Amino acid sequence: MSRQFKTVSIRQLRALAALAETGSITAAAGKLNLTQPAVTLQLRNLQALADLVLVQRTSDGMRLTEAGQEVLALSERIEAAIEACETSLEMIAGKTAGRISIGAVSTAKYFVPFAISGFLKRNPKIDVKLQIGNRRDIGDALRNYQLDIAIMGRPPVDIEVDNHLIGDNPHVVIAPTAHRLAQKHRIAPRELAGETFLTREPGSGTRSLMEQFFDGAGIRPPIGMEMASNETLKQSVIAGLGIAFISAHTVATELDERRLVILDVEGLPVVRQWFVVRRQDKVLLPPAQAMLDYLKAEGAQFLPRTERRMRLTRASAPPPAARGKRG
Repeated sequence: MSRQFKTVSIRQLRALAALAETGSITAAAGKLNLTQPAVTLQLRNLQALADLVLVQRTSDGMRLTEAGQEVLALSERIEAAIEACETSLEMIAGKTAGRISIGAVSTAKYFVPFAISGFLKRNPKIDVKLQIGNRRDIGDALRNYQLDIAIMGRPPVDIEVDNHLIGDNPHVVIAPTAHRLAQKHRIAPRELAGETFLTREPGSGTRSLMEQFFDGAGIRPPIGMEMASNETLKQSVIAGLGIAFISAHTVATELDERRLVILDVEGLPVVRQWFVVRRQDKVLLPPAQAMLDYLKAEGAQFLPRTERRMRLTRASAPPPAARGKRG
């Protein structure tokens, strides 16, 4: 790489980042509110400074080369540093007590907002930005320095992170209360082989865990529908469209209201853990460090209490006579 690369500008790096996101000069120009020639010039100058090809045309649009990906990683680190500096300056000026960017996998949305609320009661001036997504989305946001901390069940393995245990995350199979197996105890996994499963989308941690359970049990149940939302998944199970493998933390309310039942399947629940995760190479400002310390010390209290529900839900399911002739 040319020694002149030290003169690289923020505009050049942002042009590359916009191109990587959009895949075309036209779209990148629109994102940056610049003309197409202006974006082309920034990219040409950046490539000259790097003395390597950074962008190549493909049938799917403009794509970054390996060198381009390296420069893009630099851009992401610089943008994160600028945002951190902006927060520090606002804190020094007394305009704010700081900002925190938190990511959480979608299953964690059933307790993370309560944890944030508890933290903000002690630190009311702090601004918290919460991003919800599947495991792949949150992992990408960590890689791109977009998050201070993340709450997830399985930390990424391709970046250096510190992770701290919050608590257990049990996974179960749920069904409508009128399901044929709702009253049965010690259900062998093979009895589920003919059941239609509703499932989360590929990239979801719950989907991966479900597939591991199927592999271990040697079954391949039919998949009915894929859904990107736990709420849609639960409502579809209630409606009788199938059964689902899901975190027990997502169904506490429905179990209390007797709209769903947990099937007593041998080998379940599969218990995983919740972790609070941070990149090792991302410097946390005091507000983010305070949130991390809070979640490490007190995060467990916000987890839904499902143990008793898991013991009682089958016993409290409607008896066969109450289900009608179709049970």
